[in-house]
Amino acid sequence: MPKFGELIQTADWKSEKHVPVIECADQIGADEVFDVKVSLGKEVDHPNTTEHHIRWIQLYFKPEGDKFAYQVGNYEFSAHGEAAAGANEGPVYTHHAATASMKIKKPGTLIATAFCNIHGLWENSKEIKVG
Repeated sequence: MPKFGELIQTADWKSEKHVPVIECADQIGADEVFDVKVSLGKEVDHPNTTEHHIRWIQLYFKPEGDKFAYQVGNYEFSAHGEAAAGANEGPVYTHHAATASMKIKKPGTLIATAFCNIHGLWENSKEIKVG
């Protein structure tokens, strides 16, 4: 029986449209509030249609030396052009990007996961220093 971690896919976001892109400063001050943007399709566009879309993004922080990661946020995207008139006839589409404001006390790793309704679960990570 597969373990959950075996279901997570990863690749280089510059060539794979499903990989979350984490954008923030590489180093921040301890207890300094900073923004982290997580998105998909920065280099290769991901569709945002009723049939093929990103359902959600989750952002975590794993402090250096700690055993566990902490969830920073869960961002759900609910509008993909659905309407009574049919698929892709709706008046609104949410874009698969989210920005979180946060602060940390020590260095660690930001981890983002994203779920595509067709291609499953994807992840990426970025180390962040405190100085």
